[in-house]
Amino acid sequence: MDKLQIYGLVTGILFGVLLQRARVLRFEKQIGALLLRDMTIVKFMFSAILVGMVGIYALHDLGVVKLSIKPLILGGNIGGGLLFGFGWALLGFCPGTAGGAIGEGRWHALWGLAGMIAGAALYAELYPFMKRTVLTWGDYGKITIPQALGVSHWLVIPAFILAGLGLFWFLEKMKV
Repeated sequence: MDKLQIYGLVTGILFGVLLQRARVLRFEKQIGALLLRDMTIVKFMFSAILVGMVGIYALHDLGVVKLSIKPLILGGNIGGGLLFGFGWALLGFCPGTAGGAIGEGRWHALWGLAGMIAGAALYAELYPFMKRTVLTWGDYGKITIPQALGVSHWLVIPAFILAGLGLFWFLEKMKV
């Protein structure tokens, strides 16, 4: 194992511990999020996104990491999002929480793992067809929100942080 793999392993373990400690691996939390009755998962993931956004861009500006921007392709994003949501609703776990649930001994989450493997194999088989069709619909190329707005990422990041804090305040006030 090289140093980057060790960092990835340690980061993955820490993320798993945080998922478990935040109790977002619980089926009732997953279903509560899907029914918009329990926003624990939304708050947890949005916190991770905000911290990650600051960390990644700070490391990028220091020259420690290189960004690998993926293209914005609406056909793939919308189709993939619908498939992801259907699988989450059907199983009651998203991929990350399914792995955590397996780690906690919830063996029914193995069906989700089997579905992920089958879905990846099916995607690999359909990729040549999708590359000519779905993955061309709404292709905006490799673009970020700061690039689209023509501003520094350090103007966008505080706006997202303020929006996140506003969302957290609202959700706490609504007690969800």
